[in-house]
Amino acid sequence: MQYDYLIVGAGLFGAVFAHEMKERGKSVYVIDKRDHIAGNIYTESVLDIQVHRYGAHIFHTSNQRVWDYVNRFAQFNHYINSPVARYRDELYNLPFNMNTFSKMWGVITPAEAKAQIARQIETLGITAPANLEEQALSLVGTDVYEKLVKGYTEKQWGRDCKELPAFIIKRLPLRFTYDNNYFNDRYQGIPIGGYTAMIERMLQGIKVRTGTAYQDFATETEEAGKVRIEDREGNSYSRVVYTGMLDEYFNYCLGHLEYRSLRFETEELPDCENYQGNAVVNYTERAIPYTRVIEHKHFEFGTQPGTVITREYPSEWQEGEEPYYPVNDARNDALFRKYQELAQTRKHIIFGGRLGQYKYYDMDKVIEAALEAATEELSR
Repeated sequence: MQYDYLIVGAGLFGAVFAHEMKERGKSVYVIDKRDHIAGNIYTESVLDIQVHRYGAHIFHTSNQRVWDYVNRFAQFNHYINSPVARYRDELYNLPFNMNTFSKMWGVITPAEAKAQIARQIETLGITAPANLEEQALSLVGTDVYEKLVKGYTEKQWGRDCKELPAFIIKRLPLRFTYDNNYFNDRYQGIPIGGYTAMIERMLQGIKVRTGTAYQDFATETEEAGKVRIEDREGNSYSRVVYTGMLDEYFNYCLGHLEYRSLRFETEELPDCENYQGNAVVNYTERAIPYTRVIEHKHFEFGTQPGTVITREYPSEWQEGEEPYYPVNDARNDALFRKYQELAQTRKHIIFGGRLGQYKYYDMDKVIEAALEAATEELSR
């Protein structure tokens, strides 16, 4: 069969693009190397609880178009992300706000909090931050940095804050109101029944094959200046939408782009109704190896008799592991630009998503990018 598009990756970018093409009469085939659809937003039912297999995903946006779009495929609850940070036996609200400062210093008014932070910054005398530690200290002072930034950041990046470049933390938002809502976006929530069901609705009526890597499934052959794309089933394609790793597509010919990875340790607690009282608790002490514990039932205000928790452990990425966060430092950004130049020579391929564009995307921005790519493609 001749298809218009082979879409590599059944995550959010691929699913949105596939849906838009099908709606406009295009023929689409979707593959994914994992054994399931939905990419990193995949959820599965455990103890009748929707478990976020690849870490917490809270949908938030101020884009009315995107909010209307996702509501075509799911009904969202009114979950508000209000994580708690644990430093030793002390608990603090996130993001940094008046509840945080009141607990830390006993202050009551915004003026008192601002004065406390200003005094700490002034005593440090940092004028030109040379590393991440100095940058953070110059923004939030000693107490917030030591208790809530330092250990967590060092676990995330796998190295001391003094060894990290200052530009990684361009700003640390300080909110001088008693507001624990982590996001400022107008719309926020979790799809009732999980993200997987939402992606299933996007892909309804579209042929999907999981457990299939592009490199094992399809071949590209150049004939008379044109690229012919065929798969092992005998199908051919006019175009490819590739949401995998950009450097992997080119067989790492220019070198590896760097990522940080995550390891997840999930525990079922059928006899525990409520493990930690909040969906997300961050552990900011360096000595504790995981960065946060997620209790999944709280994303949907669950009343199940048991619960499921997941501990997240940051790790260095190695080839063959799942890449999560691009390391957008000067070296990797320069290498990415070289790969982009190569990508521009592949006129038959659209590179998209966080891996194809080597960029960390919030979910709403992925949808925006996929809709824009679909619009641009349809205007060709």
